[in-house]
Amino acid sequence: LRLLHPETLREALQGSGQSPGGPALQEVLGAAGVLRESLLPGVLAQYVSCLELVNKRLPCGLAQIGVCFHSVPESEQHNKNLTRIGERTESLLAWFSSPRTAGQWLDYWLRQRLQWWRKFAVGPSNFSSSDFQDEEGRRGFKLHYSFPWGTETIETLKNLGDTELLQLYPGERSKLLGRDGRKNVIPHVLSVNGNLDRGVLAYLFDSLQLVENPLTAKKNSQRKVLKLHPCLAPLKVALDVGKGPTTELRQVCQGLFNELTENGISVWPGYLETVQVSLEQLYTKYDEMSIPFMVLISDGTLENGVVQLRSRDTTMKEMMHISRLKDFLTKYVTSAKNV
Repeated sequence: LRLLHPETLREALQGSGQSPGGPALQEVLGAAGVLRESLLPGVLAQYVSCLELVNKRLPCGLAQIGVCFHSVPESEQHNKNLTRIGERTESLLAWFSSPRTAGQWLDYWLRQRLQWWRKFAVGPSNFSSSDFQDEEGRRGFKLHYSFPWGTETIETLKNLGDTELLQLYPGERSKLLGRDGRKNVIPHVLSVNGNLDRGVLAYLFDSLQLVENPLTAKKNSQRKVLKLHPCLAPLKVALDVGKGPTTELRQVCQGLFNELTENGISVWPGYLETVQVSLEQLYTKYDEMSIPFMVLISDGTLENGVVQLRSRDTTMKEMMHISRLKDFLTKYVTSAKNV
């Protein structure tokens, strides 16, 4: 896959007389930028530098996240005259280990990755794994998520052996040698490759819950709650104002906003909204935004410093002094990370 400016391509086609094999077009294509289809070549290019950092001791690893491009299959093309190029955000861990322990490390990373996906899920059983062998007989695993339309792969783990490294560094075997105890060996490369776009979609489907809607008396009326794990929720708390003098309440909210953000707690400044809505509508809005907590500042806060704290997951409301809020939220976020 190569990247060309349309004007450059037009000029090249004119110069070659529309011939696909014209020299002008071939020259332009040769100088064009290449759209990467995988993160692996870029990561392997840093292997020698990585080896020096760890004093040539195995195992070691390199990780990267980035956008990759791919040709869309013909079955998904809407126009047969145009070839569509797709893109996806990928994650890659290249783990370099001794050939002696490569199989054990592959099993280790399978357990770790499956445990990681399940740890943050509402329905852990929707994440599963399967093993496979590629055309060259190399062993690997796939991690899947069961979407409503079927199972899709979110991560692929594979033992690539030493082939890719030897091809990237021809005639330079000595540079590749790492220490495995007292022996010097060329490592096997374990690839842990994830499709982050599909992974995020999996967590969104996993977290979407339907609960009874308190805003209507109709039977079987439901509202949506996005119950992302607290570690994955982009915002941890929403600040809003109730009845009372608007200017003073917003000043309190702004002070609390500054205090929480300075302590690493992400906050949604709902108090800046100018459209008045009911409390139940606010609860529904923040539940759909997957914000774990909502703090309501009212005229009572100005009198005694007490705020109302509502939980997304339990819908319970409790009264708390504003001075305790920072410590409570900090402990909550910290404990969620240690699950």
